[in-house]
Amino acid sequence: MNKKATFLFAMFLVSSSVYANDKIAVVDLQQIVSNSAQVRQLKQDHSKKLADLDKIIVNARGEISGEKDPAKVLLLEDKYMKEFNTKKEALERDYNNRLTTIEKNIKAEITKKAQKDGYDYIFAKSVVLYGGKDITNELSSSIK
Repeated sequence: MNKKATFLFAMFLVSSSVYANDKIAVVDLQQIVSNSAQVRQLKQDHSKKLADLDKIIVNARGEISGEKDPAKVLLLEDKYMKEFNTKKEALERDYNNRLTTIEKNIKAEITKKAQKDGYDYIFAKSVVLYGGKDITNELSSSIK
């Protein structure tokens, strides 16, 4: 074996022995998020608000197409563009804030589970090749 391979093998053995006595769990975060009632509600609310943005565009097109004066057309375009951008930015801010809150709630539930059941580590299932107890279903019931 060359020196690099020997070093990597030694690091693997050391890292394996470090975690040998630790209690490790894994959780499927995608499943938790997709099953979350909070996330479903957020997506539903977001879709409704996006539909409201579409209404602004439809109203703008209707009003602008009926206007013959080029100066008034520019004013209307500017007015509707500002209204659209303001509402879109507010919508994005609200969505991101609510999503951040949901993520914090999920992390808090995972932390509670780790402390309650004595887990030293909880990893996302997507990054673990093998091992660890899957606690996804246990967490799904406590995460709303």
